[in-house]
Amino acid sequence: MTKKDTLRIKKEYLEKIKTLKNYNNYYYNKNKPIVDDATYDGLKNETLELEKKYKFLKSKDSPSQNIGYEPSKNFKKVKHKTPMLSLNNAFDREDLENFEKKIFNFLSFKNNNIEYSAEPKIDGISASLFYKKGHFIQGLSRGDGIEGEDITKNLKTIKDIPKILKGKNIPDEIDIRGEVFIRNSDFEKLNEKFANPRNAASGSLRQKDPEKTKKIPLNFIAYTHGFTKNFSTTSQFEFLKYLKSWGFKINKYNKILRGIDMLTKNHVELEGKRKEIDYDIDGIVYKINDFELQKRLGFIANAPRWAIAHKFPSNKSISEIINIEIQVGRTGALTPVAKIKPVNIGGVLVSNATLHNEDEIERKDIRIGDVVTVERAGDVIPRVISVDFKKRKNKTKKFNFPTKCPSCGSSTIKDYNKITKKFDAVRRCTNDGFGCEKIAIEKIKHFVSKEAFNIDGLGKKIVESFWDLRLIRYPQDIFNLDYKKISNLEGWGKLSVANLKYSIDKKKVISLGKFIYSLGIRHIGQENAKLLAKVLKNSDNFFDLGKENNFDELLNIDGIGETQIKSIKDFFFNEKNLTVLNQLKKNLTIVNEKEISKNGILNEKTFMFTGKLVGISRAEAKSLVEKNSGKIISNISKKLDYLIIGEKPTSRKIMEAKNQNIKVISQSEFLNMLNIKNS
Repeated sequence: MTKKDTLRIKKEYLEKIKTLKNYNNYYYNKNKPIVDDATYDGLKNETLELEKKYKFLKSKDSPSQNIGYEPSKNFKKVKHKTPMLSLNNAFDREDLENFEKKIFNFLSFKNNNIEYSAEPKIDGISASLFYKKGHFIQGLSRGDGIEGEDITKNLKTIKDIPKILKGKNIPDEIDIRGEVFIRNSDFEKLNEKFANPRNAASGSLRQKDPEKTKKIPLNFIAYTHGFTKNFSTTSQFEFLKYLKSWGFKINKYNKILRGIDMLTKNHVELEGKRKEIDYDIDGIVYKINDFELQKRLGFIANAPRWAIAHKFPSNKSISEIINIEIQVGRTGALTPVAKIKPVNIGGVLVSNATLHNEDEIERKDIRIGDVVTVERAGDVIPRVISVDFKKRKNKTKKFNFPTKCPSCGSSTIKDYNKITKKFDAVRRCTNDGFGCEKIAIEKIKHFVSKEAFNIDGLGKKIVESFWDLRLIRYPQDIFNLDYKKISNLEGWGKLSVANLKYSIDKKKVISLGKFIYSLGIRHIGQENAKLLAKVLKNSDNFFDLGKENNFDELLNIDGIGETQIKSIKDFFFNEKNLTVLNQLKKNLTIVNEKEISKNGILNEKTFMFTGKLVGISRAEAKSLVEKNSGKIISNISKKLDYLIIGEKPTSRKIMEAKNQNIKVISQSEFLNMLNIKNS
């Protein structure tokens, strides 16, 4: 490329940035968009594509460096008293059946008589309201779920939010959660200021001047609570009635339902009423109505086990596949992505759609040049769902999936699953650790991600930029960056460099669980990382796993199986991974996991189960042991105190336990230890 070409491309890029900046100013600061969403998204996509194609293009005002309007500049961040969790999604009946099946298995229920509170999912902005002695004290946005922005003054302008709660059974303290939204009829009067009702609600709550917010007809519907003090109620639907009696508005379409048939029927009926409803809804949330059952079910990672959002059918559109590219992920997985002619789906301009894997391409016979139907379901990545074979061109060729990694040239394989006795659908690069450039980059992105080290100012684009500049090659390089060199880069001033250094230094102290998760070991997600940290207790025990070769000891951890242990072994047997671990050890302070309370009645006692339990699932029984300071182990040994037998226990285990003088007890005896009546 000539110098003249470089200057021309850079000029075109900077003009696009300038135009986007102007659009943002009208949209965010003046609340008066001068272009529609499709035009804005199209320009934004063109800008990002230029950056991807030409690595020398960089600007602090790029959409890759800025995400619209940052409320944190105007509002103080405050930690939620209890996290505002997200919900898992269901898109069809099968998803609902799987959701209910998991509940039945966990609770060991045999009937389908569980009661659900079915509540429309409003497409608005979530908010949390803290009341003390019935007085509204503070209001927060959802934020990242852990902490939100203090938008109390703006929320106080909403008439639907009572300043003082009235009625009976008012808690000493309570977080009321709900949705801020604008009715469609009111939005029509504001159409010159905002792009859609949700943006109108969001933009209004982000106003620094509450007097401006006051002029916007915002509404609030309450639907749940977080933290409470001195408050008691038995069910979600009963709680909704309390909300109404205290002065909140609740959704008139809320219902109590039983069974998948009723949930599905209600979903169809409410979808048919969407045009009649004067605000946007994008699905229905189903919650187990009984609070005691909710408590028993608990949570999985960042979502409750007892609730799910049943989304309305996704938006679809037609486009053409321009190219098929192969992306290499953190675990070496090769994912095919269709580059399509940009198409607006549900207000979002889509130019990429996942093809999932090699088998999916073969099964649907997807080719470059095909006219395809693309679906975008909620926040799920757009996907190609079908090909219009009538419009296929004569000279199209079948897509040949690469047998070599497009990044490093290593062989690619499909793992054999011993359980299913089939090869996995996903093909993977065989170059483990940091030997493959694309895998290494994705590992570093994972390392700094929100769930891992959560380093502000070091997003995916910055990681890629620093990689291109050879500032980063391994995770430990993050803690030894050349800040002098960074300060000389375009878009990096003294303040931004100082902020980055501060963010990185602040993260040099991390919990063991988050550290293990940050390493990106295959099959070790957040929950497994927490389990490992809880049992290993300190970082030395984790680092010594490879030295002592005590991997089989991990089999005693409930939730850690042979697949996870093999991944951990593979990780520790890789020399580059060991080098990374040793270097990180020098740079970090890894904090031990908090000790489990030793005040429980099962403290220092170990348990193992055999046979089917009655009226309670194995998972819940194990949870009861841990909640009461006991420990679950998976093998019969001298470390075992009690073998608990259910129906049809394994005779060998009972004999082995008796031979080692281990106490064998029934399910009833176990529950009596916990003062629980056997149902």
